[in-house]
Amino acid sequence: MAKYTSKRATSGLVYSTDKGKMCPGCGHPAKQCCCSKKNSTPAGDGVVRVSRQTKGRKGSGVSIITGLPLAGAELKQLAKKLKQQCGTGGTIKDGAIEIQGDHRDVLVAALIKAGYQAKLAGG
Repeated sequence: MAKYTSKRATSGLVYSTDKGKMCPGCGHPAKQCCCSKKNSTPAGDGVVRVSRQTKGRKGSGVSIITGLPLAGAELKQLAKKLKQQCGTGGTIKDGAIEIQGDHRDVLVAALIKAGYQAKLAGG
């Protein structure tokens, strides 16, 4: 006959006075957690897509660059370089770079020159 074990018995250590708060994901102390340090580069097909979008922006268009295999500081650095080449502002949202205005041709040329396989997407 199988022995009943509660969730609490199998969940592991949650708090310890000598180590402090424990991470539920990896079981290490919160200050030494290795869960959040994993690289979160998005998996894709290797093609960087540049599209234009006006939805939810009151008619103002932005050029959106998706599919970049970069994360964190590298993505910010590339976004800064592309904004300077276009002479406009922009931001990074959800791993995609948004450049104000319709600069798709300039962006595709700059991305190809930087070594990415880029193409226009959308209509």
